[in-house]
Amino acid sequence: MATITIKNIPDDIYNLLKELARENHRSVNSEVILAIKMAVMRRPINVQKNLEQARQIRESISYYITNEELTRFKNDGRE
Repeated sequence: MATITIKNIPDDIYNLLKELARENHRSVNSEVILAIKMAVMRRPINVQKNLEQARQIRESISYYITNEELTRFKNDGRE
């Protein structure tokens, strides 16, 4: 495995990494590796594909909520 040395990390960034690592029960090193992995493996969103999937899901649902029902549901939670 390769090794990377990162220099001049601002204290506030390091402290955030340290806190994240503690919350996630990981070492700072493991937290940095995960952050790098998430950054480099991120893929562009395919808007057309997502819209098509949403349309297919919507068409497969047999019950639709009317505007009146939605308003009533929202207001019920505010009482």
